[in-house]
Amino acid sequence: MIVCICNRITESEVRKAARCGAASPEAAYACQGCNVQCGCCLDFAQDVIDEELGKAKHLRLVTARAA
Repeated sequence: MIVCICNRITESEVRKAARCGAASPEAAYACQGCNVQCGCCLDFAQDVIDEELGKAKHLRLVTARAA
């Protein structure tokens, strides 16, 4: 799914950037060599990032408990 039409950034690219540490759309887009253009995508991009970071936090907790 496309998250940012202006920059042609996909949901999977935003998720990958979040897993690499991007906590905002601006940071995720910078990972793709882009800047925010019109801004219509920012809320959705942030939702995707928050979801991905939540998954990562959950996985860290599960791993820590298993150790």
